[in-house]
Amino acid sequence: MLYGALEAGGTKMVCAVGDETGKILERVSIPTTDPEETMQEIIAYFKDKEIKALGIASFGPIDLDRKSPTYGYITSTPKLAWADFDIVGKLKEALGIPVGFDTDVNGSLLGEMTWGKYRGLTDAVYITIGTGVGAGIMSGGKLIHGMLHPEAGHVPMIPHITDKYRGKCPYHNNCFEGMASGPAIEERWGQRGEELSDREEVWELEAYYIAQALTGLIMTLSPKKIILSGGVMHQARLFGLIRQKVKDNINGYLRTKELSDMDSYIVPASLNDDQGIMGCIKIAMNELALTS
Repeated sequence: MLYGALEAGGTKMVCAVGDETGKILERVSIPTTDPEETMQEIIAYFKDKEIKALGIASFGPIDLDRKSPTYGYITSTPKLAWADFDIVGKLKEALGIPVGFDTDVNGSLLGEMTWGKYRGLTDAVYITIGTGVGAGIMSGGKLIHGMLHPEAGHVPMIPHITDKYRGKCPYHNNCFEGMASGPAIEERWGQRGEELSDREEVWELEAYYIAQALTGLIMTLSPKKIILSGGVMHQARLFGLIRQKVKDNINGYLRTKELSDMDSYIVPASLNDDQGIMGCIKIAMNELALTS
C-alpha cells in the first residue's frame, strides 16, 4: 500500500511516496513560494500516485483541534502569505483521500519513534535547533497537542551573566529560539555558526542555553530520551558540552538510570535527516486507520 508524505517547510516542501515499512520510494523538493503556486505543484505531484492517504508535517503554528472550525489550517505563522491557510482542506478536496496533520517536529519525533534507533519508546522529546527552534513531545505513546501544540522553542531563557545580546525572536527576544537559533548565533557573533567552529566561547554559550531549556523539559515532562537535531547541532562538540551542563543543572536532584548515562540520554537523530518525511508516512497510516 502506498502513502503520501508532505514535509511542509518555510523554504521547501518535500513530497514523497512510501510504504507501510517507512521506505521512501520517491521524492521531490518544491520551493515554498505563495500558497497558490506551491499547492498547484504539490497537487500535481500526488495526483497520479495512487496513494491511500497523505500525511503532512508542517511549520506552524497550526490548528490540530479536530473540533475547531480552522482544523487543518496554518494559523499565525510569520510566513504571512501562508497565514490562515487551510492546507489540509485544500489537499483533501483535491486528492479525495484521508489527510493527516501534525507539526514538523512532531512528525520527526514520530518517524524516530516508529522506525529509528529509538523506536519503541513511549516518552521522548525531539528538538530541532536551526533557523528556528521547535520541539515535538511524546508522552505515554501519544504525541502532545493540548490547546494547540508545544512551542518549547519560545520558553523564556535566563541570559548568561556575560551575554549582552538582546535576542533574535521578534515576539519574545530572549526565548530559546531568540538566544540559541542559527540566526541568533550569526547576529550575536557576526558570523554563521559553521564559520565559528574553532571559537570555544561560542559553543559554551550555545550549550548554556540549550542545557537550560533541556533541564526545564526534564523537570516538567520526565522524558526517557531527548533527541537533538538541526543545523546548529552539526557542531560535534555541542553534545558533550550540553550533557555536562544538564548534569550540572540537575545537580544530583534526580537519580534515574537514564540520567546516569547522559551519552545515551541526550542523543542525535538516527535516520539521516529522513525522520521528518518518514514521520509523514506514519501520520498518513494513522489517519487512514482512523477513517477506515
